[in-house]
Amino acid sequence: MSQFVVSARKYRPSRFEDVVGQEHVSKTLKNALQTGHLAHAFLFCGPRGVGKTTCARILAKVINCQNTGADFEPCNTCDSCRAFNDNASFNITELDAASNNSVDAMRALIDQVRFQPQQGKYKVFIIDEVHMLSAQAFNAFLKTLEEPPPYAIFILATTEKHKIIPTILSRCQIYDFRRIQVQDTVKHLQHICAQEGIEADEAALHIIGQKADGALRDALSIFDRMVAAGGNRIRYEAVLENLNVLDYDYYFRVVDGLLSEDLAQVLLLFDEVSRRGFDPDIFILGLAEHLRNLLVCKDEATLALLETGESLRERYRAQARLAPAALLLSALNLANECDLHYKMARNKRLHTEMALIKMTYIQRALRRTPFTATEEDPEKKNPDGSEQRAKGIEHRGDALSNVEEEKAIGQLANGQLVNKQQATDASTSLSIADNSQPATHASTPLSTSNSQPATLNEPDPEPYKREAPVLKGSDKYSIAKLSSLASMLEDQLKPADATANGHTHPFTEAELRTAWMLYAEDVKSDSVKTYLRGVQLNIEHDNIVATVGSNLAESSIRQEPDLIEFLRQRFQKRELALHIKVQRDESNTAPQRAAPLNDREKLLQMRQANPLVQEVWERLGLTLEQE
Repeated sequence: MSQFVVSARKYRPSRFEDVVGQEHVSKTLKNALQTGHLAHAFLFCGPRGVGKTTCARILAKVINCQNTGADFEPCNTCDSCRAFNDNASFNITELDAASNNSVDAMRALIDQVRFQPQQGKYKVFIIDEVHMLSAQAFNAFLKTLEEPPPYAIFILATTEKHKIIPTILSRCQIYDFRRIQVQDTVKHLQHICAQEGIEADEAALHIIGQKADGALRDALSIFDRMVAAGGNRIRYEAVLENLNVLDYDYYFRVVDGLLSEDLAQVLLLFDEVSRRGFDPDIFILGLAEHLRNLLVCKDEATLALLETGESLRERYRAQARLAPAALLLSALNLANECDLHYKMARNKRLHTEMALIKMTYIQRALRRTPFTATEEDPEKKNPDGSEQRAKGIEHRGDALSNVEEEKAIGQLANGQLVNKQQATDASTSLSIADNSQPATHASTPLSTSNSQPATLNEPDPEPYKREAPVLKGSDKYSIAKLSSLASMLEDQLKPADATANGHTHPFTEAELRTAWMLYAEDVKSDSVKTYLRGVQLNIEHDNIVATVGSNLAESSIRQEPDLIEFLRQRFQKRELALHIKVQRDESNTAPQRAAPLNDREKLLQMRQANPLVQEVWERLGLTLEQE
């Protein structure tokens, strides 16, 4: 059996033009050779498997090549090049700093620098993984690196540039190597397939390139593994199975389920993925990447950021045309939050399923656009009001189709939509549990048959007592880990808020005081609760002015970010602002202490208080020390 040579060694570039994805480095080194501006020390840094050591070897060969042409590429035919290819060159020394990182190893290298080259003009020293050298070895190497003999050239390579001391960095020309792009990796693998007579699916090579994460050496290792598994035929399905990669088709079907609000399909797909052995976090990360790709495809200018094959690219573009940008962005945000809090969740599967359920009903929240009706609304003054009422659904975008818009306008004309407060209550109560029965089609709007419809002219009997439920205790006014549909709906309702049209609900100082104390009762800190209770409240220009007695009280109240949100929600005034003033009580200010008395002043006070002190003083013949 013949000895097998892996592709990473067999197809290792021997010329600058063969180096993949590092054209900026190759061009700069060639120009330096052409102009004669060759430095004595180089530092090649970058990720693993991108060609640092390969470029160092090619540069070492070119320097001593006897037949260098106009392109400054090694000829690989002269004695110097052949000696290097056979590992028999005495002018090129390679040192692995990971295993030779001591001062003694560096002293041995310095001793070799003293001898001139036996053949050629230069002696080249390639030190790989140079960041592994100890601090003492770096210090021993400094003088030689700064002022080497004219025939010595040092090429250092590292994957961790930040670990190299600044005195070494300042003595080298630094070249930063880039990650290999997926397209460049695929082209290189296709070239190897042509040389080896291997048939490979383009989608399979794309998977290999993405799995390599920018390292060409890793891509070649995976390629050899796939050839060993499938022979001379590399199939897409075989690559997915061997690399344990989830098929793109699952994510396309999940997004189809989100578009149709088919919760059963989404959960069954996730169950199928789990039964195949994939962890939920891998699935959610893949889904987030898929949603990102769909957002990229929404604009032709960003289509170049999609690193997939041409056939898959068209499939992405087709689905991107069907998916609204608001849905994709909201679902991507949910997937990101699910990933951030995945480690803290005890039930990982349920945590992921909750995120998927919320993604499924995003469109339902976007479609539910409430209508604002107050005494000042122009609809009450205009019996027809069709033009103004139609504007209530003007900004819904892709959430409603043309047919749904016509239905909504008809409902508005008939006075069947709920008023502002009822819509707010309905949006607050909208939760995942209420949506356990999934819709069968994406265009099915929410039904309001369970609630009593109210006409536009029907007044709200208690306009100020209705409010969104507030969490008590440790979760007071907190936002859930994964954004709730009610919060997303609230963001959608902001343009339609009554305050946006200049209509506000007035409130009195008594009502303000009641709401303020209600918030203070749920505050955990006793000191903050005391500061809140001692505040003097006033209303100036529809803004709240809170007067406190100390800077500490002001700082403590300002650290309550939920206070102003609670008051805005309580009084339905989104533009409400809180101003805190400090007014100290001068009557309680302690009097300033007088300067201390000296001995003579104390004696005078004693004499004035009691005349006998003077008589005793004279009989005893006492004097002050300073006298």
